[in-house]
Amino acid sequence: MLAVTRKAKIKDIILEKKSVIVSELAKDFSVTEETIRRDLKTLEDEGFLIRTYGGAFIQDGVQNEVELSLRETAYTDSKQLIAKKCAEIIHNGDSIFLDASTTALFIAKSIREMRLTVLTNSLKVINLLTDSPNIRLISIGGLFNSNNMSFIGRSALSSLESYYVDKTFMSCRSLSQTHGVTDSNEAMSEIRQKLLKRSNKIYVVADYSKFDKTSFISICGFEDIDGVITDKQLDQGWTNFLAENNVIYYPCK
Repeated sequence: MLAVTRKAKIKDIILEKKSVIVSELAKDFSVTEETIRRDLKTLEDEGFLIRTYGGAFIQDGVQNEVELSLRETAYTDSKQLIAKKCAEIIHNGDSIFLDASTTALFIAKSIREMRLTVLTNSLKVINLLTDSPNIRLISIGGLFNSNNMSFIGRSALSSLESYYVDKTFMSCRSLSQTHGVTDSNEAMSEIRQKLLKRSNKIYVVADYSKFDKTSFISICGFEDIDGVITDKQLDQGWTNFLAENNVIYYPCK
């Protein structure tokens, strides 16, 4: 297959699926993984996609749920900055909720030595904090979703009814001044919506790539949250908008 034709087909695939895995494409097109990486590099140079370890993804589309393995290696520098800022907001003695986002995993790494109660629906967060002696770790349980390594569903929502926390740190897929905080995963959105009523403070953690976009499912409006923690300086329009909605803005730079 000619390289031009192959790249055109890869574009069609990623427009439909929103993310691709190098090994899977190599098998589908009967070429080496190195060949696929070169194709993806070309498409990245054209501004079509974002490469990460093992694959690539695009941000466009309201129904856009990127593979966990790709999300874990995307924007890692940004997530580390956000996690560091979150650790400054969290204090010994706090009870907090960490969702099943990849950013939450970085937050968990930054608080391992603190004295906290951590409520979570993330198996990865649970595994990370298991050996932290000063962390009182509580899982909400529920139906296990292997795609996100999380506990979701009716049982998880019911379990949340038993708890209140001081601070919730939740991610999302997109933020829009017009459409609020949105996501592409319904089950994850239900967990986040429930937390709006079970937490004293709600902080949305989002890297710069998520702003001025809208995803499929509404989580909440900005009137429902207390803070936004992001990795880069937002423009004046966003800072004014957040101030008008009484949302504290925590830039990392």
